[in-house]
Amino acid sequence: MKDAIYIKKQTAVLNFSTFFPTTSEEFLSSDGFRVIAKHYLLDLQKRDQVSFNWLVENNSIDDFIPKMVRFLKLLLVLDLSEFTQSEKRDIHRVGKLVEDFYNYWRNIQRVSTIKLSSSSSGQVSNFIDADTRFNSLIISTYRAFQEKIQGYKNKVYRQLQAGTNASMILRDVKWDMPSGYETLKGIPFVDSILLRTPLLLHPEGTKRYGSFILSDVNPFNQLKLNRHEWFCYPAKVGELLIFIYVHFDFSFSGITNANLFELASPSEIVNRKPDGIVLFGLDDKTEESTYSYDSTNDFWVAKVPYMTKIEYYGYMKKMVLTMHNAIMMKKKWLPIHGSMINIHFKGRAPIGVVFMGDSGAGKSETIEAMQLLNHPELVSMDVIFDDMGSFHIENGKLVAQGTEIGAFIRLDDLDKGSPYKTMDRSIFMNPESVNARVVIPVSPYSMIVENHPVHYFFYANNYVNEIGLKTVEHANELKNVFIEGKRMALATTHEVGISTTYFANPFGPMQDQSSCDPLIDYYFEQLDQSNVIVGEVYTGLGVRDTAEDHLTQTAKVLLETLLNKN
Repeated sequence: MKDAIYIKKQTAVLNFSTFFPTTSEEFLSSDGFRVIAKHYLLDLQKRDQVSFNWLVENNSIDDFIPKMVRFLKLLLVLDLSEFTQSEKRDIHRVGKLVEDFYNYWRNIQRVSTIKLSSSSSGQVSNFIDADTRFNSLIISTYRAFQEKIQGYKNKVYRQLQAGTNASMILRDVKWDMPSGYETLKGIPFVDSILLRTPLLLHPEGTKRYGSFILSDVNPFNQLKLNRHEWFCYPAKVGELLIFIYVHFDFSFSGITNANLFELASPSEIVNRKPDGIVLFGLDDKTEESTYSYDSTNDFWVAKVPYMTKIEYYGYMKKMVLTMHNAIMMKKKWLPIHGSMINIHFKGRAPIGVVFMGDSGAGKSETIEAMQLLNHPELVSMDVIFDDMGSFHIENGKLVAQGTEIGAFIRLDDLDKGSPYKTMDRSIFMNPESVNARVVIPVSPYSMIVENHPVHYFFYANNYVNEIGLKTVEHANELKNVFIEGKRMALATTHEVGISTTYFANPFGPMQDQSSCDPLIDYYFEQLDQSNVIVGEVYTGLGVRDTAEDHLTQTAKVLLETLLNKN
């Protein structure tokens, strides 16, 4: 980004490489402040025409801003007694607008960036300090106005996140760019991220609509990007390296990745070809999110088009995981839409348990319900994956790996106290709305890419009014249940009522069933060969008029079953 500050709707990007005021006067005199002021006045004009007209009088916004800056500078240095009678008479109305301006700024999602060249060595150790100083500058400037206008010092001081919500170091990195992808040249990579948590975001969308389309068309054909409008988040998705190119208008979707996908270092990118590339926010005048295989270069490419609704983080997360699953199937690994834990009982080897099911089936909720029981024999649970993993065979045994270091969880389905236990590290999305979400870091990257033995494989059934679970002698007895992928939709997508999704996985397997069918047949044979116990667990989340503690009762049965494993 080349501008000092860029604001689009509810997102502001500050370029600290060209805009870094150190005093209140510098800030008020800067081009950056004038940009902020113009956006505020346009917003005020829409919200409160009376206050807007009183403030600007007969001036245009562009003509009024220099007068506004001059008045604010005088307010910083003069005593109120030095103002004219008319100015003193209106000072409290001015005070309300100063407060309104401050609240407008804080309600925008704000990120600062610092750009490094590829030749810069090491980390910028003071980028956190720089962002902290800017935060302090905004607070102190606001307080100077507030206390001057009210005529006395505050007695309570609240250290709000008045500067930014996040900060990024961006760096030029030379990678193994194949022919046909030159349009990506010059787009910087995320090197480091600072999150000021808890981070509260308010994207306009709260659901994901439709599915991603497997296409024969490469979105890079004849593509030309403005390198100043994009940055790249290099994500380690399980063992894969996926370059996620994010339009700055969707900066906070890219930043949220920090709580979900491990950020690759420059040394892990240099002279390496990625396994996949995602373009997030591509303005190609379509509404289709597609992914395709570039056979010439042997990697996958995808695009999510520029639309307001893709602010909902599910579009980012699920496209990345769709690409992961497509790559896994090509490697002959079986993608699993589910959750896996290694559960530790006193004096016992860990037990690997996998729950499979589509969105809202109760995978994460079942794990949480077991934790909340505080069973005396339960020592701990390690989350290997919370949404997507894969099965493969290692040394003749079926094992699993994960993809994400975090979890993207629906708040409505969690115990009321659970979100607060990790809120100091969390990113909340529309916490006041239906289908509110929280993104939290859960497991270290080193753990999710280990090969973990699987001992139990359950289908998460949220639509049958039964308690507990059932198991079968042979995996093939339940194979069709897993393939049918039935669930009661819970407003996590546009679907309602009972729905079925091939292998409960609309993120790759559904689109390419001809590749997934033989993998399912093979791995369900391997489940028996590896002595994996296969069954259904009844979460009850989609059942009407079920017992309030349905899931708790199921969790008790499940824990006792695991505890009694031979």
